[in-house]
Amino acid sequence: MALSQSALSELLDAFRAGDGVDLVRESVHMVMQELIEAEATERIGAGRYERSEDRITERNGSRPRLVTTQAGDVQLRIPKLRKGSFFPSILEPRRRIDRALYAVVMEAYVHGVSTRSVDDLVEAMGADSGISKSEVSRICAGLDEVVGAFCTRTLDHVEFPYVYLDATYLHVRNQTSQVVSMAVVVATGVTATGQREILGLDVGDSEDEVFWKGCMTSLKQRGLTGVRLVISDQHSGLVKALRRCFQGTAHQRCRVHFARNLLAHVPKGQGDYVAAAFRAIFAHAKPEEVDAAWEKTRDEFAARFPKLGPLMDEAKAEVLAFTAFPRAHWRKIWSTNPLERVNKEIKRRSRVVGIFPNSAAVIRLVGAVLIDMHDEWIAGDRRYLSEGSMAKLYELSDNGDTAAIESGE
Repeated sequence: MALSQSALSELLDAFRAGDGVDLVRESVHMVMQELIEAEATERIGAGRYERSEDRITERNGSRPRLVTTQAGDVQLRIPKLRKGSFFPSILEPRRRIDRALYAVVMEAYVHGVSTRSVDDLVEAMGADSGISKSEVSRICAGLDEVVGAFCTRTLDHVEFPYVYLDATYLHVRNQTSQVVSMAVVVATGVTATGQREILGLDVGDSEDEVFWKGCMTSLKQRGLTGVRLVISDQHSGLVKALRRCFQGTAHQRCRVHFARNLLAHVPKGQGDYVAAAFRAIFAHAKPEEVDAAWEKTRDEFAARFPKLGPLMDEAKAEVLAFTAFPRAHWRKIWSTNPLERVNKEIKRRSRVVGIFPNSAAVIRLVGAVLIDMHDEWIAGDRRYLSEGSMAKLYELSDNGDTAAIESGE
């Protein structure tokens, strides 16, 4: 249907007045949302409120998705299903990450640190290896703004009783053009309602107390409150910074990392025995049983491997810190394993780059990975820890009922 001359005139006047951008954006929003709804209807087998024998599931609300288009940012709603998952084909689920990867590879090329594999990747992306520095800067600036806003957002919307800190290591070229191994520290947290969130990201030396103090101070300044337990490895700088920045907060030393420390002092032929005996400590259901098992195992180890006795004595309080919290939480808080998938995804994406040209490139790519992961956690139907168990944590802590905490499910 053609528009009338008067309608065309009104449209032209709107563009001249500067209202045309909103008009175009709204049109794009309407068309994209209708396409999403049509695809969802096809997937479900029926439209809204439609009775059909072909229906295979039902709608269960929706989740927001901000999409950047040539007409500007458009806020869409993606339907959620009661059974299965749905993501519209017109959107790119990993668009931010792909742009970040593109930008990092291009920057590495421009800075003269490319390799044959980087050139091959550039060609596979469909980009001319002679891309200009201005184009790289434009892409990087847009990504840096998004990642920067995410990494500096306020955290005062809810309490985070559990906070996880862990580091993975990437190769980065420093200011003197030397390639060094730098720690990429990711902070995640479990909210008072049992949901997970990405809290922060930083790059530096994992053993440096000043670096860790900066990380923790930043989290507190952004509104992080209500921390009951910090779960991490035993980085020397981290432990010192933790005592300064989170006084009165319990520290859970990752039991998996500690087990590796023990095995480093054991002959290879005895490794399986030590690992199995150490794991058996955590099979008990009550704190007093865990404590007794620890002491028994400690004595057995010390009799055969003298170095293990002092190590277990020194680490006991921090490795068994989880026993002061609800039983239902133990498996999720006695190690940094919940961050394993996060670190694996970071490694998988960064492997393509190999050597990052600078720290900013690391934050750009890793930040994009974390934003998408954060969105998945927030949009998920399942909580990381149940609301009931989180309520028990606060109920028992407020009442000071230690015995109840030990047996609480």
